[in-house]
Amino acid sequence: MSSTEIQRNIAEGSSRSAIDQLQPPPPPPPLSRYESQKRRDWNTFGQYLRNQKPPVALSQCSCNHVLDFLRYLDQFGKTKVHLHGCVFFGQRDPPAPCTCPLRQAWGSLDALIGRLRAAYEENGGAPESNPFGNGAIRVYLREVKECQAKARGIPYKKKKKRKNQIKMSDEAKQSKLS
Repeated sequence: MSSTEIQRNIAEGSSRSAIDQLQPPPPPPPLSRYESQKRRDWNTFGQYLRNQKPPVALSQCSCNHVLDFLRYLDQFGKTKVHLHGCVFFGQRDPPAPCTCPLRQAWGSLDALIGRLRAAYEENGGAPESNPFGNGAIRVYLREVKECQAKARGIPYKKKKKRKNQIKMSDEAKQSKLS
């Protein structure tokens, strides 16, 4: 390669890099479904705090605000939760409609708290002061879970893994690593 060609390549390379610098950076990859939902949930919670009288700063947010937010969300729920006095209380598939309220399903609330707990820390909150990880939130979720299970006539029993299943899953993991 001649010195003229080398100089031309260097010149072209430097002009290309200058052109590259003028172009906007490529857009970030689209957010996953989980990340999009987490962002929406975080924005919704922030809006809820701003709408309080008086507005609550995120730094002043406590587990009581989180519990109030979860109760507030119940009005938008789609899960029928039969009250103790309802004739359908404890029935799995009620034969007719009733006037019992619609609530947020336990699983939805549990997933919401998980997303908000992660979002809190991603937005600068300290893990030790995370109101979404407070014990009162776990107690509330457990009570909702048990209440909804009783109202539907489905007793909640924690599933225990059998030792044989654990061995099989460990062996499967080992075979994947090999």
